[in-house]
Amino acid sequence: MIISLHTRSCRPNWAFLKKRYGVRSLIITQSNEPHAYLRPLLQTKQDAETQREDLEGVMCLVLNRPETKNALSVRMVGEMRESIAKLNSMSPTSSARVLLLNSSHPNMFCAGADLKERRTMSFEQVSQFLNSLRCLLHELEEIKIPSIGIIDGYALGGGAELSLACDMRIGGENTKIALPESKLGIIPGAGGTQRLTKLIGISKSKELIFTGKHIDGLEAERIGLINQYIPSPNTPLQGALLLSKQILTSAPLSIELSKKAINSAMILPLEEGLDMERKLYNGLLDTKDRKEGLEAFREKRKAIFTGQ
Repeated sequence: MIISLHTRSCRPNWAFLKKRYGVRSLIITQSNEPHAYLRPLLQTKQDAETQREDLEGVMCLVLNRPETKNALSVRMVGEMRESIAKLNSMSPTSSARVLLLNSSHPNMFCAGADLKERRTMSFEQVSQFLNSLRCLLHELEEIKIPSIGIIDGYALGGGAELSLACDMRIGGENTKIALPESKLGIIPGAGGTQRLTKLIGISKSKELIFTGKHIDGLEAERIGLINQYIPSPNTPLQGALLLSKQILTSAPLSIELSKKAINSAMILPLEEGLDMERKLYNGLLDTKDRKEGLEAFREKRKAIFTGQ
């Protein structure tokens, strides 16, 4: 779902950050360990020489606060936003083709907001944090490449909302998803009431939010909250890599414009959506990838797409 946000509302509030941390940037801190970071899946030559050589182009946005089960801190949200900005700055012909959102440690995803940090924050600071989190999820939704959330553990509150901003979600036997805000006297504050409803429908969303109950991976797949449940001994990461391989065989421009059309389907009347679809379709007719696809089909070989 594409949400219209005023550009100014998504600019970092440096006065707030300086007041809280004494620095202008969340990325430059005393800690050597980032709370979140962007990296290629295949970082070394050894990676490329393994059975994953056909995963060139997969990027990872890594959640890296294992001691808190990746609870969302002010710094973590800031680092995730900077990572997405870095991803967006890459050229259209770069190697970035798919984004995986995953934990640096297995058997976890994101436990929601950092409530220990939250207790030290003023009302104004909480409001600024929620604004930044809202912008993060909007920016994650708007990236041009497909995103896959790997829910290999708890996705609670803001963690569930984070996963909902991904294009797809993969779970397994460790998956537990909940929006428990009603048990804390509040409601989901980062899009949970909106994105969840658009994904699984009004009635089921009310049930999950009113009760705050946890659902496992099998139930999440059954109601359409995750795309795939990966049974043991395989892992959600393995499932995400297989899905990435399948995506990587498609033309990059086709994926980008398909995503744009599908997201718009959630907000446009049918006729306007069909007009957009045709316009996007027509824009691909003279591309090199379209010609390559036709040639590869005629020659009965695998197409080699370049994003042009």
